[in-house]
Amino acid sequence: MDIISDFTAEDFMLYVAALKGIPPQKARGRSKELLALVGLTEVSAKKIRTFSGGMKQRLGIAQAVLNDPRILVLDEPTAGLDPKERVHFRKLIANFSKDKIVILSTHLVSDIEYISDTVLMIKDGKLIINRPADHIAHEMVGKVWRCVVQKEKTEEVSRLFCVANLHHGDDNTVILRVLSDEIPLEGAVNEAPTLEDLYLYHFQNDIAEYRGIK
Repeated sequence: MDIISDFTAEDFMLYVAALKGIPPQKARGRSKELLALVGLTEVSAKKIRTFSGGMKQRLGIAQAVLNDPRILVLDEPTAGLDPKERVHFRKLIANFSKDKIVILSTHLVSDIEYISDTVLMIKDGKLIINRPADHIAHEMVGKVWRCVVQKEKTEEVSRLFCVANLHHGDDNTVILRVLSDEIPLEGAVNEAPTLEDLYLYHFQNDIAEYRGIK
C-alpha cells in the first residue's frame, strides 16, 4: 500500500516539513497557510487517496514551497487535469511567481502562453528560442493561414503542409489552419498566430514522422 496516500493533507504537509527541517510550531502555521492558498483547507483532514488528480497536484505545489524556495521547478504539472483544474493551477503558479523564479516544463503550450515572462524552446538538446513571452509568437505573423478545402483534399494538403487544426464545415468543406512560409493554397487568408503555432512550426517534422507522413 502507498503509505503517503493514507496520510491526510495536513499530516502530509507536517511530514514533509519535518523532512525539510522546519520546526514543528512553524510547520503547522505554514502548512495551514499554504493549504488555504491552494484551496485545500476544507479537505485538509481527508486522506490523500480520496483526492482528485487536480487536488493532488495542488497539494504537491503546497509541499514544494513549504521552505519558501527561491526557485520552483515543475515538470508537466497540468498533465491529465481537466480544463477547470488547469485554469486553477495556472492562477496558482502566477501567484507564486510574484516572489519566486518558476520554471515550468510542459508540452501544453496554452498553459504558459499567458503566465510566462520568458519562453525557452529546446529541440534535440539545443536551445532554439529564448524570448519574452509577449513577443515570441510575432515571428509567426504571415505564416498562419486559414484554408477552406473540399473534404477529399484534406489528406493531400496535410501531406504537403503542416496543419495545426481542422474543422469540418456544414457542407463538404473542411477549414484548415495551415502553417507555411508562403501562401499554401489559392484563397488562403492569414490568421493571428499563437504560441502553439510557433511550437508546431518548429516541430512539424517530428509531428509528420509520428503520423507516418514522409
